[in-house]
Amino acid sequence: MTSESVQPMSGPSRRTVVAAVGAAGLTVALTACGSEDKASDPSTEQSAGGGGATNEGGGSSAGAGAGGAALAKTADIPEGSGKIFKDEKVVVSQPAAGDYKAFSTICTHQKCPMVDLKDDIISCACHGSQFSVLDGSVKKGPAVEPLEAKQISVKGDSITLA
Repeated sequence: MTSESVQPMSGPSRRTVVAAVGAAGLTVALTACGSEDKASDPSTEQSAGGGGATNEGGGSSAGAGAGGAALAKTADIPEGSGKIFKDEKVVVSQPAAGDYKAFSTICTHQKCPMVDLKDDIISCACHGSQFSVLDGSVKKGPAVEPLEAKQISVKGDSITLA
């Protein structure tokens, strides 16, 4: 009559296997998404702390920039825009005459390198985030954290990465 209930089970039921596979897949998907978000949190926390560390045109921290790599001449950086330095992963801008700032060209959303600069906006090709090169702020998401500020030193007409 119910011979199936009399026989001992030799392994997990089909329902148990399907549920376990589904749960494992969901866990992997959530972990992957969560780890990317967590990976960007520490760097954005560092960028928040580094925001005030950018040297502006005054060059007051001459010692800090002494060992840095020369990037450009001040005349190479257009006022109201900037210039990307791919190898150094930095963009240098001149928001106002004689005022120079530098930011990372790594998107704060999912760490994609950015190389597209038009006027004062640097764009991420991966997911479309846009940032101002003048102050590092987010102009269009999905990124929500500003670009990491980088230290530069301006001495005479030379801009050096600190």
